[in-house]
Amino acid sequence: MNSSIFNKLKNLKHRYEELEIMLSQKDIILNQEKFKKLSQEYLKISEIVKNFIEWEKLQIDIENISSLFNDAEMHDIAQEELDIVKNKKKNLEENIKILLIPIDPSDQHSCFIEIRAATGGDESSIFASELFRMYMRYAENCMWKTEIMSLSENERGGFKEIIAKITGKGACGRLKFESGGHRVQRVPETESQGRIHTSTCTVAIMPVRPITEKEEIKNSDLKIDTFRSSGAGGQHVNTTDSAIRITHIPTGNVVECQDERSQHKNKAKALSILSARVYANQLAKNKQENCFIRRNLLGSGERSDRNRTYNFPQNRITDHRINYTIYKLDEVLQGKLDLLIKPIMREYHADMLSSLSKFKL
Repeated sequence: MNSSIFNKLKNLKHRYEELEIMLSQKDIILNQEKFKKLSQEYLKISEIVKNFIEWEKLQIDIENISSLFNDAEMHDIAQEELDIVKNKKKNLEENIKILLIPIDPSDQHSCFIEIRAATGGDESSIFASELFRMYMRYAENCMWKTEIMSLSENERGGFKEIIAKITGKGACGRLKFESGGHRVQRVPETESQGRIHTSTCTVAIMPVRPITEKEEIKNSDLKIDTFRSSGAGGQHVNTTDSAIRITHIPTGNVVECQDERSQHKNKAKALSILSARVYANQLAKNKQENCFIRRNLLGSGERSDRNRTYNFPQNRITDHRINYTIYKLDEVLQGKLDLLIKPIMREYHADMLSSLSKFKL
């Protein structure tokens, strides 16, 4: 255990002992607000401190066992016991490191996923639809609920843009690494000479804020326009101005929704997406201001980000952020996305731990 982590744990233990004394004092118990605040802090650090206390005991055990090595009769027994205790200590250190990693409160939230065709015309739109199906299959495997919030289809098939809401505990924490540019390399169906084309899509993951945490978006900050929905013709043509376009004036975010026949439902969907975008922008700003991570593993959803390349001829996927390549493209597209998510999560946690001395617990 390095000195910076050790010193941090010593300080946490000292604070833990302080809190135990304070929480037993009558004047603090009678002050409900202060008692609640200190209790929350006590609970927050208690598991880390208990693990550290156990680590200190194991450290003493190692010293005591090591002193038996001078006794020839006890040497072999002492060596066997020392190996057991050292293994316990190593496992405990790993657990402490995980507990020390700052928790992103958004990780447990549901999320919106926005997929847009970028460069590549029709092929980009077709790939956007394949990405969408991949994420929906992954959500199904995770037992999450999904709901399409908004979509714009391409005339040749696929999506110019699609936004879906994924509801389930931990959805945002799992999918947040998907934000950024996704590049596909393959021979399009329309290619007569068999040449490989490169097209791109962008993905943005936006956490859904719980109702208890939501900040009210001021009506004065919104510009709301209504217009007639464009459909596939026939009975689907909307004869009323039920489609909604909402512009958030302070940030310039624009959301359109025309999938519902009710203007009220379209407005509700558009506002929920807008709220998530504004929140995501704020989180991105905070991340820039407090960025302690060496590599930018969390994409912004911008076209300039290049997360992955999906190479169909070789059944290969490469995640450029961590230089990770697997030859299981077909499996990933069927929803086995953990093949890519778990490696980048491990890298992310490793980067967080390497910068642990800079975090304020």
